[in-house]
Order: sequence, then structure tokens, then C-alpha cells
Amino acid sequence: MERESLFHSIADNEVFYFSCGPQVPCYNACCRDLNQFLAPYDVLRLARHLEMHTGDFLAAYSLCHDGPQTGLPVVTLKPAESGEKQCPFVAAEGCRVYENRPGSCRMYPLARMLRRARNDGSLTESYALIREAHCRGFEQGSPMTARQWIADQGLQPYNELNDAMIDVISVKQQYRPGPVKGVLGEKLFAALYDIDAWKTDFRSRTVDDCRQIGLSFEAPEAADDEEVLRFAMQYAAALLRYEAGGSRQEAHM
Repeated sequence: MERESLFHSIADNEVFYFSCGPQVPCYNACCRDLNQFLAPYDVLRLARHLEMHTGDFLAAYSLCHDGPQTGLPVVTLKPAESGEKQCPFVAAEGCRVYENRPGSCRMYPLARMLRRARNDGSLTESYALIREAHCRGFEQGSPMTARQWIADQGLQPYNELNDAMIDVISVKQQYRPGPVKGVLGEKLFAALYDIDAWKTDFRSRTVDDCRQIGLSFEAPEAADDEEVLRFAMQYAAALLRYEAGGSRQEAHM
């Protein structure tokens, strides 16, 4: 049975009360009955936490399918084999990967929505509180605003890297409707999620290869995972434009 939830819009400076931990009666309940999407940055952080190659992490802990709205590869967390759709990283004492848990786990009980302005491409944030029937965290806790919660939960790098995906999705919807399959789909999957494999493949590329698809950005240092991921997402957007016949001028926008 899916968990019932209600979404309530909330301003970024509006106060709510929430607490989560062993002292809350429903502790760990939100780690069950999951359909947990993983953003590219989530995969990177979890793989590094577990000291795994991103490809090995994806094989062990994820499922991949076509996004119903974007047609891009979408990764979800593979549930533990318990019959409860339980997170594979939850234990009786709590989350085993807490320091590098996914952005959506950090954001809960907030949901963050983004809208892109058509005239200038700027992004606008809005928030909602997720009130699930089982959750007792709203019965206690200190006063908190959405801005304070985001800072307290260390969400800034997650939001920044996740927002970079908006450009990839926008290009995909503009230039290539429907699911992306075949070699192009494999290239996009590697660039977005299997960043260790993508880095190895990218070393064989020349500057001219990047220029061919309209990618004029300077390649980052290989040791800086976040910069490499950001560059890989730029590569994914440029590749989608190129494969769809987008002009070189458009690729630089």
C-alpha cells in the first residue's frame, strides 16, 4: 500500500515544526515503501561514501528505466529484499549512509519545486510540506523555516548540482521527444550517472571532439568529482543538441 501524504505549500520564510530521530515513534518508517529516485549527485555521493566505482554502485543498488516525462534515463534505489520496499541502507539504529544520504532524504519533509522563466531562463523556487499520515515528526521539534532547513541539512551542493539537470531536461524536451535509446542513451547514462566510466572514456576525447558537438568548456580537473559531474551534464546537453541537429550557436547558449 502506498503511503498517504498531503502537500501544503509553504513560503521559504514560513515557520514549521519538525524533528526526526530515535526519539520519534515513527523513526525509520519513511525508509520503507520506497520509490526513491536518485539524482546524478546522489549516485556520486553514495558511491564515494561506500568507496565504490559508480558503475559498481549502480549495478548493486539501483534500477534504471526511462523517465515517463523526460524520456531520459532515470535511476531509482533498489529496495532491500525484505518485501517492504525498504531502503538497503537503513538499519535499526538509523541510516548507514547518513552523511551522504540522497538529497530528497535531506529535504524531507519539504518538497522543492523549480520553475524556469521563459523570457530569461531564470529559476524560481517554491516549497511544500509533505505531511504523511504515519509521520509523527510534526508533533515536536524547534521552529524552522524552509531556508533554515536547507542550510541545516547541508542541501546547497545537492540543489546546485540537481539544478544543473534542468538544462539537460530542457534541451531533451526541445530537441528530442520520446525515450532516448541505443548508443546515445548509453552515453547519456554514463555522463549523468556512471561518472567514473565517463571520465575514463572522456580521456580518449580530444578538444576537437568536444568542439564538434558545440562544447567549448574547459575540462575540469579529474580529481574534482563535483566539477567533473557538472561538466558531464554540460556534455550531455551539448550531445543532445548535436544529435538532434541543433546549431553550434544554440549549443553555446
